[in-house]
Amino acid sequence: MRCTMTDEEYMQLALQEARAAAELGEIPIGAVLVVDGVVVARAHNMRETWNDATAHAEVIVIQEACKKLGRWRLSNSALYVTVEPCPMCSGAIVNSRIDRVVYGCPDAKAGGAESIFNIISNPNLNHTAKVSSGVCEAECAQVMKDFFKRRRAENKLAKTAQPEAES
Repeated sequence: MRCTMTDEEYMQLALQEARAAAELGEIPIGAVLVVDGVVVARAHNMRETWNDATAHAEVIVIQEACKKLGRWRLSNSALYVTVEPCPMCSGAIVNSRIDRVVYGCPDAKAGGAESIFNIISNPNLNHTAKVSSGVCEAECAQVMKDFFKRRRAENKLAKTAQPEAES
């Protein structure tokens, strides 16, 4: 069933995935892949759970979409992701021929779309995608901030609960 939603509505689905990742103790990044207005796949980070450095939300959603559609070229698709894709994910986006990438908040330390690298829309590559940023930016950033604030508090509590080493 074709049901075209707005960028904000698709991003809300990605935020649901990000929150699911946070509940698992994963970095809260969620992704949704849409082809011709239909949500084909949804995913969130699973690196810690799967002990797999490549288990980023974007890579997982691309793999699921390829399996469901029976093809590796994801033409006529849009990828919605809560945080700017890293260089690895940006490469996967280019290689899977996704047409459009919409992300929430930038990643100043590892951004592969605009912040540090321009992989997705680099004209020197064999495929480029249109990039739109800032969709639900404050909400996407807040999910990340809340996660890391909680993680820091948990780490601090764990350190204070440990008996000090004897001299």
